[in-house]
Amino acid sequence: MLMAALAGVAAAAAACGGGGGAAKSPRGSTPSSRAPGDAKDGPITVAFAGDVHFNGRLRARLADPATALGPTIPELTRADLAMVNLETAITTRGTKAPKQFTFRAPPSAFDALRAAGVDVVTMANNHAMDYGPVGLRDSLAAIKKSSFPTVGIGANAAQAFRPYYVTVKGDRLAILGATQVLDDNLISAWTATAKKGGLASAKDVPRLVNEVRAARRNADTVIVYLHWGQEKNPCPLPRQKTLARALVRAGADVVVGGHAHIPLGGGYMKGRYVDYGLGNFFFTAPDRNDPDSGILEITLRKRKVLGAAWKPAYITKGVPRLLDGAAATRAHAKWERLRRCTGLTAGP
Repeated sequence: MLMAALAGVAAAAAACGGGGGAAKSPRGSTPSSRAPGDAKDGPITVAFAGDVHFNGRLRARLADPATALGPTIPELTRADLAMVNLETAITTRGTKAPKQFTFRAPPSAFDALRAAGVDVVTMANNHAMDYGPVGLRDSLAAIKKSSFPTVGIGANAAQAFRPYYVTVKGDRLAILGATQVLDDNLISAWTATAKKGGLASAKDVPRLVNEVRAARRNADTVIVYLHWGQEKNPCPLPRQKTLARALVRAGADVVVGGHAHIPLGGGYMKGRYVDYGLGNFFFTAPDRNDPDSGILEITLRKRKVLGAAWKPAYITKGVPRLLDGAAATRAHAKWERLRRCTGLTAGP
């Protein structure tokens, strides 16, 4: 769990343009003994997991936010920083978008994420605005009220693309979120502009590349979490590979993402780390219930990727559980094979 000062852009700033606050634990408690200054200059471990919502049967778990995310909480808490894709509008109002699946959750979703050890989320995905302009306003208000670090969404493009900056063990991280996936009929309505709220669009590659370059000048480590790929396709699309190369050239040290609802391969690109698909995590939906899941743990020191580990999990009724023993060995071998179509390497 991140036990560091919330430096630079705080959660409200990431989504709503507010300023940073005083140093505190992300859980809202007093800072622990792992505050910055106790362990300067890393290494640090960042845990990434995939798609999370609180829709359908998962909504009932919010009755107890402290235990909502279930068995994976200890793994997320052990990391110095943990991040997921929050694939839902945070609202109880609004009008459904004209699409097959729509997700929404109450603001207590942020309480559940914080209790589970999640430190930052991206909402740049194809469900964050499922309940229209009203849902967007409610989501931004919930982010501001909760002070939960959130990227990829904002009241305008500058806020949606704005990185979340945080210092962990003396390492200043910049974390950005953007989506390459938007329904064709919703691209205009959902894309943040200079004068309109919405999502950071990875379809605007020059803008995203420039934002990464700017973050590179202000951070020791740059992380980009993307919504990209094709549902159920275990191999990255050409546009994913092209974007990953562009972001690495621009200065990204870690590029991860999801959308396919199944894990894709991960590996090294010119010494940086790319993962094309983290799969579902805390998630259930018709025809999207592939049980394979996991947590990607990347160990970093400034710009150097020291190692990466895939911790396989299996989803039952929307809730992931880490595997062990022979089941974990088989799942890990399956994940390793996914690298074959990525163009990535197993080591730097």
